[in-house]
Amino acid sequence: MILPAILALGAHLAIPAADSVPTLNVEQVCQGIAQQGGASFHDPQIAQEKKECLDSEQAVRDELAKQWPNFNSADKIACTNEARMGGDSSYTELITCLEMARDVRAMRVESEQPKDPLAPAKH
Repeated sequence: MILPAILALGAHLAIPAADSVPTLNVEQVCQGIAQQGGASFHDPQIAQEKKECLDSEQAVRDELAKQWPNFNSADKIACTNEARMGGDSSYTELITCLEMARDVRAMRVESEQPKDPLAPAKH
């Protein structure tokens, strides 16, 4: 039957693979950032600001690729979906989401560990 195959394909497309850094289209967000900095839409600085934004996003993606294996799979999926929401995608937004999720997990683990009553109090 064709319907289950289509549903399986649709489910696969809705959930990004957590084993590799996603490819995001950062053109739109960089264009918007560049236009915000320009005096007008014909400002020659816009092209330079867009290039700098794209270069920055590529550098963030490169750093993200190095750290990717260390992030939780569920966080990768949730943060990737969030980064793609609304049309403007950004590797900066994605890595920030992943770092925050990782840090919250670490704080939860730390707070769940039993306290040593003889240990000096932290101030």
